[in-house]
Amino acid sequence: MNVESADAAVARIAAAIGEPARTRMLFCLLDGRARTSTELAAVAEVAPPTASAHLNRLKTENLVAMQAQGKHRYYVLKSAQVARALEGMSVLAGTPRASFQPSTPGPYRLARTCYDHMAGRIAVELLDRFRSLRWLRASSDGANGLELMQEGHAGLAALGVDLDAAHSARRRFAYGCLDWSERRMHLAGALGSALLKALRARHWLESELDNRALTIAPRGRRELGQRFHIEI
Repeated sequence: MNVESADAAVARIAAAIGEPARTRMLFCLLDGRARTSTELAAVAEVAPPTASAHLNRLKTENLVAMQAQGKHRYYVLKSAQVARALEGMSVLAGTPRASFQPSTPGPYRLARTCYDHMAGRIAVELLDRFRSLRWLRASSDGANGLELMQEGHAGLAALGVDLDAAHSARRRFAYGCLDWSERRMHLAGALGSALLKALRARHWLESELDNRALTIAPRGRRELGQRFHIEI
């Protein structure tokens, strides 16, 4: 039987990480946000075809994963184990990394609509909070699917979310949608749509007349801070 030894496997993965362009790509992804191959090519200071070859190598070694969002393809770190390994090397290197700086205009970055659900920083932080509260968890159907838990049923119902309508809708119930400004997931699907309707009905959010930006009303700022510890 030809079983690869542990030291050979480590050497192979270390070689994949150790190429400078690939190292820059991996550390760029360490903030948890997704990037396109074009963005990673710029970070790595290589041509797009070369970046694609590097990303294929990183995928082969299970260091990165690709996520499709419409016609776009984004790359993220494969797992928390990969992130921990990179963090350890970063500590050894002792060199600080530049943080992600979105170029999206402020109002759109804070809160906006994405089709019929909420997007932007507030939406991303809400989904993070729903996960930490055990209101939602990853489902077994893949494709970023989310499952509503018992605590979430009670919590969202208390916010006025019409869960019966969301469950009866002829569409996916809940899934993570990659946010184009924050490069992390916000809540989409029938549940995301029902949540946006509920927050509007409670006058936490107000829609702009001529664009997709959402204004956080004073009541919304207060409630989001008190209930979910989201600072605006």
